[in-house]
Amino acid sequence: MSQRDYYEILGLEKNASAAEIKKAYRRMSMKYHPDRNPNDANAEAHFKEAKRAYEILKEPQKRAAYDQFGHAGVDPSAAGAGGGQQGDFGDMFGDIFGDIFGGGRQQGGGGRRANRGSDLQYNLQISLEDAVFGKTVDIRIPTQETCGECNGSGAQKGTHPETCPTCHGQGQVRMQQGFFSVQQPCPQCHGRGKIISAPCTPCRGQGRVERQKTLSVKVPAGVDTGDRIRLSGEGEAGSNGGPTGDLYVQMHVKEHGLFTRKENDLHCNVPIAFTVAALGGDLEVPTLKGSVKLKIPAETQTGKLFRLRGKGVKSVRSTMTGDLLCQVVIETPINLTKVQKELLEQLENTMDAGGKRHSPQEHGWMNKARSFVGDVKDWLKDEK
Repeated sequence: MSQRDYYEILGLEKNASAAEIKKAYRRMSMKYHPDRNPNDANAEAHFKEAKRAYEILKEPQKRAAYDQFGHAGVDPSAAGAGGGQQGDFGDMFGDIFGDIFGGGRQQGGGGRRANRGSDLQYNLQISLEDAVFGKTVDIRIPTQETCGECNGSGAQKGTHPETCPTCHGQGQVRMQQGFFSVQQPCPQCHGRGKIISAPCTPCRGQGRVERQKTLSVKVPAGVDTGDRIRLSGEGEAGSNGGPTGDLYVQMHVKEHGLFTRKENDLHCNVPIAFTVAALGGDLEVPTLKGSVKLKIPAETQTGKLFRLRGKGVKSVRSTMTGDLLCQVVIETPINLTKVQKELLEQLENTMDAGGKRHSPQEHGWMNKARSFVGDVKDWLKDEK
């Protein structure tokens, strides 16, 4: 089956810049993302197609291979019998042994290999309020950046890296082992293909220096612990001119003094006096957007759950907003005065006269308990 041209998928010309490729992919991603097109197989197919095109065109090496050989240059399955280039098998054979013996293919057929910089992760702790409403946070991270003194070459100004005389700039030497001829990193230049006789002082010949940089991270409303924000190109600098890695900001939401979050709902315990539970009343209940009145009906039992709709968290992935669930906990009064105790004793005497009419749960539980104890006694008697 023929595959569409990657430039055509993103609506670009072949001379498009890296910035244009990134912008085109973002536009396609926003348009066809599955979250915006639920249960739309056609949109999902377009999204996957655009993602594949971007993965190839954003990498300079992959893009160069695609520009030269088409799909066969980046997808081995696309090169059928006789469809690949003459050097494909030899290159694959060399890659296998290069990986085994610590080598690898060099960019441009030899010389120093361009490696992509490492991805970084930053753990960001935020309050529940900031997670619910969103916030822009400045973070400071250590990272490896291309040395400005030598522009990444690793050599002092006015000097240049010299071609390694042992491997002649290939970065690898061929070793004969039995019937096989294998490659391994050059022992003199350690696979770089170049020798730096006068190393750059700031980077010590590495071409990269450690820096602290400050980044502004826009935390979208509704994020939760475990969510990640990807900052493209904000990771470590690549070596030998390779592309920069990405930075992943991992969200960690701190515990809140009042609320517990479960998905998009907020939960809280609301202690109430036993008189309010018995007679009913109005309570001021806090929410993340201010307090609201909660009407407590008479004869409310502990554990009763009240739902305040729309007072939870708006999802970061949809337009849905959760609820606030308030669970009442009846508080037993403490530090009673003599008069208060006498009043409660009078109340208890009047309630005893009413029997189970005032405490149906208590009497129901006691009846079940007596029945259970009786069954146990009968069982023990039979065992004897």
